Amino acid sequence: MIIVMKHNASRESIEVIKKEIIEKGVQAEEIKGEKRCVIGLVGDTSIIDPAQIEANEEVEKIIHVQESYKKANRMFHPEDSIIPVGGELIGGTKLAVMAGPCSVESEEQIVGLAEEIKRSGATFLRGGAFKPRTSPYSFQGMGLEGLELLKIAREKTGLPIVSEIMSPQYIERFVEDVDVIQVGARNMQNFDLLKQLGKTNKPILLKRGLAATIDEFLMSAEYIMAGGNENVILCERGIRTYETYTRNTLDLSAIPIIKKHSHLPVIVDPSHAGGIWWLVEPLAKAAVAVGADGLMIEVHNNPAKALSDGSQSLKPEKFSSLMQTLSIIANAVDREI
Repeated sequence: MIIVMKHNASRESIEVIKKEIIEKGVQAEEIKGEKRCVIGLVGDTSIIDPAQIEANEEVEKIIHVQESYKKANRMFHPEDSIIPVGGELIGGTKLAVMAGPCSVESEEQIVGLAEEIKRSGATFLRGGAFKPRTSPYSFQGMGLEGLELLKIAREKTGLPIVSEIMSPQYIERFVEDVDVIQVGARNMQNFDLLKQLGKTNKPILLKRGLAATIDEFLMSAEYIMAGGNENVILCERGIRTYETYTRNTLDLSAIPIIKKHSHLPVIVDPSHAGGIWWLVEPLAKAAVAVGADGLMIEVHNNPAKALSDGSQSLKPEKFSSLMQTLSIIANAVDREI
């Protein structure tokens, strides 16, 4: 349930309504926009009598939220959320570009790539220290050593780092060392992990599950937000369909659909969606054109020798060329790189 106050509603009236709701055991969260204030109710709202609330002359209207997700709902938070990360923003006019290798392999590799992608205009360094792999015999990442190398790259370039967490046992370490904690597609419904991340204030990049519906995706975001952490960024990375040519099928329609129903920023990972390096450019262009708030792109200095996902990684020079093209498309939709 959403209570929309009139534009000239007094602070006293707002506080009285909030107090009465809280006394009934329902959470009341105030969201103040540029022109008006709304009060979002979370919990068992069946015990709330809308007629009593609407009797207040300073209440404009009440909106009933049908979806199971509340905090991620645009009705609860009408304005787009913008997530600050260091000196960068995710959401808003400027597109966030997260680039780097699938896996951290060495200090020379990650520092060199960080320097190159920064020159090309990337605003975040992405790199996997812990890697979820389909086969238990594949390279699983460098673990905590990889995190240390990412920190070195951040120190030398100033780029905030994005890395994937695999287990709740490393949450404290990730909160301390990583700027944006990524939850991979395989962990989108790892609710114990999501609940623990909800207790932090660290920005969380939540990837859509392999076959998750949009509602399921937003409900996973709700798990994090229900714990108190509203710094959530959604990532569309393709879903599993009957098509076998590509690694996944990029659901471009999810971007405007999510933006219609949720205030959270949405970025796109064209690398995992297509799984083929030459598909990254057209998918990235399409994502920007359809309204994505950013991109996550895999870049490797020597894809043929990459320890993971080399086939979908761009070489630094191709990434630089892509960034120049994307700036033109971004301008056409009133955004900027």
